[in-house]
Amino acid sequence: MTEHLSSVWLTGQQQSAAQRRGRYLPESMAHPGKMLPAIAARAISTYTEPGELVCDPMCGIGTSLVEAAHLGRYGVGVEFEQRWAELAAANLALAGTQGASGSGQVWCADARDLPAPLPESCRGEVSLVLTSPPYGPSTHGHARSPGPRRGKVRKVNNRYATTPGQRSNLADRSPDELAEGFTRILTGARALLRPGGHAVITARPYRHGGELVDLPGMVITAGQAAGLELVDRCVALIAGIRGGRLVPRGSFFQQHNIRLAHAAGDPQWLIGHEDVLAFRLSGGA
Repeated sequence: MTEHLSSVWLTGQQQSAAQRRGRYLPESMAHPGKMLPAIAARAISTYTEPGELVCDPMCGIGTSLVEAAHLGRYGVGVEFEQRWAELAAANLALAGTQGASGSGQVWCADARDLPAPLPESCRGEVSLVLTSPPYGPSTHGHARSPGPRRGKVRKVNNRYATTPGQRSNLADRSPDELAEGFTRILTGARALLRPGGHAVITARPYRHGGELVDLPGMVITAGQAAGLELVDRCVALIAGIRGGRLVPRGSFFQQHNIRLAHAAGDPQWLIGHEDVLAFRLSGGA
């Protein structure tokens, strides 16, 4: 039986906006679901060496690719929505102007079609597949207040677009459909991995229709179904630590929903970490 590495990553000491300030274009904050740069950087540093290839099959605004470039790696990304694919490319260009020694490239395509969207030269050459499945509008979004006595606080930047005539974004599908789609993505990504390479997925539970969805468990099942073996399971904090106490980084709406649940006698708690699930090809190939 494989012995899994267990550790805690202190990746939430700075808020998301502070981690991105000056390193990403300002419009990047509008994306509904972004991996923390500190989590991406830690995963890349842990599972790759300089000069190696990193792939993010759902790269969004390109966080994994930008952090890889700053660490001297080379990144390839796939993004379903044209808007974010263009922004990821722009963030990579910004990294180049800031002295990043690596580089990257983005393809606008559906990750469920992997490995087809990427060049043949990528197959069997990727050292790290790094990504995170979408959580849906219950977790994503920012609060906007119209001011005193001008109406309710509203939620923005919490939904992905749906391209007419194409399969909708996985974030807009049911948990079962998300699980099926993510299994397809990992199965396609498996063909990209070099011998000894890793697929690292970050995930945390979320609520859908009031029910808690065990997204980390879903990812483990999807990885195993794709022919991958779980070898590490770490904790990446999205909360800060000050004076030995956790400092929550949850969104306005997450914290508001927790307060409502407590008031109703439902003991819900604000999640302060991401599970980091690291896989290798089954059999150690």
